[in-house]
Amino acid sequence: MKPFIYQGMPSRVVFGAGSIEHLEREIDLLGARRAIVLSTPQQREQAEALAERLGQRVAGVFAKAVMHVPVKTAREAREYAQRLGADCAVAIGGGSTTGLGKAIALTSSLPILAVPTTYAGSEMTPIYGLTEAGLKKTGRDLRVLPKTVIYDPALTLSLPASLSVTSGINAIAHAAEGLYAQDANPVISLMAEEGIRALAQGIGKVAEQPDDLDARGDCLYGAWLCGAVLGSVGMALHHKLCHTLGGTFNLPHAETHTIVLPHALAYNRDAAPQAMKRIARALGTTDAAQGAFELARSNGVPTALKDIGFKETDIDIALDIALENPYWNPRPVERAPLRALLEAAYEGRAPG
Repeated sequence: MKPFIYQGMPSRVVFGAGSIEHLEREIDLLGARRAIVLSTPQQREQAEALAERLGQRVAGVFAKAVMHVPVKTAREAREYAQRLGADCAVAIGGGSTTGLGKAIALTSSLPILAVPTTYAGSEMTPIYGLTEAGLKKTGRDLRVLPKTVIYDPALTLSLPASLSVTSGINAIAHAAEGLYAQDANPVISLMAEEGIRALAQGIGKVAEQPDDLDARGDCLYGAWLCGAVLGSVGMALHHKLCHTLGGTFNLPHAETHTIVLPHALAYNRDAAPQAMKRIARALGTTDAAQGAFELARSNGVPTALKDIGFKETDIDIALDIALENPYWNPRPVERAPLRALLEAAYEGRAPG
């Protein structure tokens, strides 16, 4: 076996249907007394219900989280937390809300307790992203890693089936790139393959029967593993492209990952054959790229960038940004094949 380094992430996980009942206990274990509850505007009702539940433990509700964490919103949330004397943040929702909590923690070290209601997986990573002037910049800092994560499958029952599929494929992308990451290791690879398997099986069942609590649990379990993979090893071409497309063109996060993933896998197919075999096996198919494409297509979610607001005239702009500071990738990132990738993703063609 080749030498490797494994770095575990210092987070606490509380998993299971009904586990939100332990929220007060988990806040107490953080030593916190004045929590702010974060959410998107669409999930304000859930945030306010949590705040009412917490009673005297809550300092306020900030329900302004949006995709890609604009610097302006992050600054406003941080000032709100400081003004109220908050000593922790409870982030209920998906990656946008968790990302806002991370932006607050980055400069204040405010501990985060995450309550995921999607399968984004960002709650398991020390990765943050901030968008300013049309550019999304990411980084790693242990201060932004949520201290505690409460995974309650019951809280994901209201997530629409289509968003459940795209959110799940977004998480699968984290694990897929983890399998061919520059700093991949055997422990993380086991988690990656298991996470992909759990999500691939779970989201198909959820698409057919959205109220299947067991399937929701499988998806959340898979999201946890895939998020842990992303938090432990580096990212590659797929994430660079999605950060570019999302931050610059404000495309929906999960749908962008869903559309780009098959084409990024096809781009790297010959450069990472062992990783592709494990991805294909976890997806229950013979080809990783085609399997990821079929997982989206067969469950009725978008497979073309043109269908989610991306314009053909923007391809060269995206290409220039993606090439400016490329992430490490098993295959060299070159203009002509990368343009072909973006064209195929724009049209929604099956991966080559």
